[in-house]
Amino acid sequence: MAEVLSGFAVIAVVIGVGYVLGRRGTLGAQGAEVLTRLAFTVAGPALLFTTLAEADLSVLFSGRLLVTALSTAAVCGVFVAAGTLRGWGVGRTTIGALCSGYVNSGNLGIPIAAYVLGDASLVAPVLLFQVVLVTPVALTILDLSGMGEKGTVRRRLLTPLRNPIAVGSLSGVAVSATGWHLPGPLMNPLTLIGNMSVPAALLVFGMSLHGSTAPGRGRDRPLLLLSVALKSLGQPLVAWVLATTLFGLHGAPLLDVVVTSALPAAQNLFTYASRYRVAESLARESVLLSTVVSVPVLVGVATALG
Repeated sequence: MAEVLSGFAVIAVVIGVGYVLGRRGTLGAQGAEVLTRLAFTVAGPALLFTTLAEADLSVLFSGRLLVTALSTAAVCGVFVAAGTLRGWGVGRTTIGALCSGYVNSGNLGIPIAAYVLGDASLVAPVLLFQVVLVTPVALTILDLSGMGEKGTVRRRLLTPLRNPIAVGSLSGVAVSATGWHLPGPLMNPLTLIGNMSVPAALLVFGMSLHGSTAPGRGRDRPLLLLSVALKSLGQPLVAWVLATTLFGLHGAPLLDVVVTSALPAAQNLFTYASRYRVAESLARESVLLSTVVSVPVLVGVATALG
């Protein structure tokens, strides 16, 4: 499938540019940290706000999304159970669970949905589900576990209201729910800023590859192998079983949910790990390996169900 390969090629080029920047030290010693802060606190929230402010929230109640939500919960639950039994810690377990079920619905999911599924909007329910529910919950867990801000219990319980990613997402949902359309002088600058989010995250990811060891050689090897297996094989398999047995999907709807579930882990997970300074190598290597493995998986799924 040329369309699938072209989507991966675009991402690979931008990551490659980031690697060169890191290797040459073009942005200085603090370049990656600055880009991470930019993506997490400014560009990312702006992108989520502008995306959700104009989204059709009715897609959140579709049967296809329920398949995605259940498959995500299943694979994340497996990783959390393993992390609990093995004592991997809240931070590493949370990042690993995200790597197991949080798909790259944005910069990779949109082009693949457009070229493989024939409709870019089909990935919108997954995007909404992840940014409205999964991301705020995961980041709140990291904050409350002590990875984020410290302070009183009340202050930490109110963390979602101060987290930039959560604020951007929830604000966008609120605007969409009211039916209010922001005027151009307000929306256009936010859109322009939000457009920096994906390339910034990819560049940071590429910069992080310079000087890093080969994937799977660190202490997080068991977590890495489990997360990649769950993301690349477990999630699409669970989605296929649920879609065919419980929801009776077939044809295009079945292809839709399996393809979106087979997408690799999102690059912004490395941004989250970097922001909280936890399991950064796990996030980086899981994103990298799941992206590589997802190529033959996506091609196989599209060929078998298309």
